[in-house]
Amino acid sequence: MKFSTRMDRIKPSAIRDVQKKISAKPDVISFAAGLPDPALFPLDDYKKAADDMIDEKGASAFQYGLTKGYGPMLDKLVGRLSTKEKIDCSKENLCMTTGATQGLALIANMFLDEGDVVLTESPSYLGAINACRPYGVDYIGVATDDDGMDVDELERILSQNDKVKMVYVIPNFQNPTGKAWSLERRKAFMNVIAKHDVVVVEDNPYGELRFKGDFVPTLKSMDTQDKIIYLGSFSKIMAPGLRIAFLCGEPKIASLAEEIKETWDLQCNEYVQVFAVKYMDEFDLEAHVDKIKALYLKKCDLMLAEMDKYFPSNVRIIRPEGGMFIWFELPEGLDSTELLQGALDAGVAYIPGESFYPSNVKKNGVRLNFTLVSEEQIEKGIKILGEYLATVC
Repeated sequence: MKFSTRMDRIKPSAIRDVQKKISAKPDVISFAAGLPDPALFPLDDYKKAADDMIDEKGASAFQYGLTKGYGPMLDKLVGRLSTKEKIDCSKENLCMTTGATQGLALIANMFLDEGDVVLTESPSYLGAINACRPYGVDYIGVATDDDGMDVDELERILSQNDKVKMVYVIPNFQNPTGKAWSLERRKAFMNVIAKHDVVVVEDNPYGELRFKGDFVPTLKSMDTQDKIIYLGSFSKIMAPGLRIAFLCGEPKIASLAEEIKETWDLQCNEYVQVFAVKYMDEFDLEAHVDKIKALYLKKCDLMLAEMDKYFPSNVRIIRPEGGMFIWFELPEGLDSTELLQGALDAGVAYIPGESFYPSNVKKNGVRLNFTLVSEEQIEKGIKILGEYLATVC
């Protein structure tokens, strides 16, 4: 068999590799996952909504639907984007996707040619890096600080490199660092982007999980040149297994996404979209999101307090205002991948930071997840991790 050259560019997820190591140690407390807390899934409400939906819609909920998406679902999105994100759009700007990662893959298929350059935050979401990799692109990571992407460095790269075609960013509670961009940094970013011929992908899977601080407008809501393609998802506020997500861009982008999807999977799951609309009609999704945020705030604060108690003083901790992750950096010269086995032997797991860097790899970062673990596991696991780090820092 002669496989395509694209197959040579696909790399296995480093996170999956860690999960394999964890599976061999079932007693390990794992902060490595990137999953929402399943105890928060409102199963009784979901059951009632599904039963009522089948009674009302019957076989039509199980039939083929439009590639663009289920009409009432698109209507819900127009309303939510306008109300919650201040994004002015219509159904012509939208296309449903099977998870936000498919949205990114659609955009990559639409825009990227071999040899193009994609800019990301450094570090950035591993899944986004992998989604673009088969197209033979090069990556440049743009440095970040606590306010977001370094816009001076962004301007320098865009001015000096005419192969840059796409910029991928997660301004809200980024995976892996948990950072959220300040309003001033977002405005400065948009001023830089306005001067260059690039498309920007704004990925916002965690935006509704703000449990501290004030709402900050999305980049898309500031977009006057149709340069921003916005990716949204219900994975973190309903359930990831539903795979309900969407992209929002100018009508031409949404139409092209629809055309590509027709050749990939024909359409998103019709049943799930009809179910989601019925759930939102019958139950208060915003109250459910508030419940999620309250629990995640409690877990995040507990993890940070335990880290302050047990971690060495030369470890730098990023303190998020939302999302699902806490990032910390070991002293320069230490490699979190090399230290992982020792942590596993001690009884705790994390995700090493190096795989999140598209270029200029740094090896001293660590990502922790606080949403999937119990409060008892947080207290026990952070103590174990802190005592282990004290032996190596």
